[in-house]
Amino acid sequence: MGLLEGKFAIVTGAASARGLGKATAKLFAEHGATVAILDLDEDAAKAAAADIGEQHVGLACNVIDKDACQAAVDALTAKWGRIDILVNNAGITQPLKSLQIEAGNYDAVMDVNLRGTLYMSQVCMPIMQQQKSGSVVNLSSVSAQRGGGIFGGPHYSAAKAGILGLTKAMAREFAPDQIRFNAICPGFIATDITGGKLTPEMKEMILEGIPMGRAGEASDVAGCALFLASDLSAYCTGTEVDVNGGSLIH
Repeated sequence: MGLLEGKFAIVTGAASARGLGKATAKLFAEHGATVAILDLDEDAAKAAAADIGEQHVGLACNVIDKDACQAAVDALTAKWGRIDILVNNAGITQPLKSLQIEAGNYDAVMDVNLRGTLYMSQVCMPIMQQQKSGSVVNLSSVSAQRGGGIFGGPHYSAAKAGILGLTKAMAREFAPDQIRFNAICPGFIATDITGGKLTPEMKEMILEGIPMGRAGEASDVAGCALFLASDLSAYCTGTEVDVNGGSLIH
């Protein structure tokens, strides 16, 4: 018996084969959920959904466009009748130093990570309020807690720290509706977003700072998302869970 039997879940930015979103969608499906994979690339979203099973759905959605978010959620509620879980995974990063951040860099990183998380949450809330139940899992980062220093620049740290504030404020606001908001702070995870961009020296330096001595896997983050999405965490809201191998213990 799966932990998410009969539940309906949305995972944003989940088409990338080695990404956290796809690993999370796959694990949710294995635990009985019906999953919608949202991504900028419709074909990739449909392929990723088909890959985890025929009942799952792939939709194009640009999370920084509120109308697009609304349209995706309207289509899913028409099909499913309910939404139980939202995982705000869509995000981008840029390895810039403070003085290199231009307006366009700032807007891109803030918009996809933070505005997208807000918009998707906003369009799902009325449905979850009607149900008097729901779980939202937001992807932050260890860089929000320790002030960067892994890969993304200060604007990425700021966006991911913003997600922590948003998670806690929305957790407080929607708790009376029995809707839970929690955040995950991954450390260094081996995914496509970091894959091709690290030199062996950088990787060695990062691993030296991880007591467990290994990079995280996408499955490590997916397991935490499963816990937060399921009733195992029924009394957890407004939390931030570290998945970093001990690289930040606080």
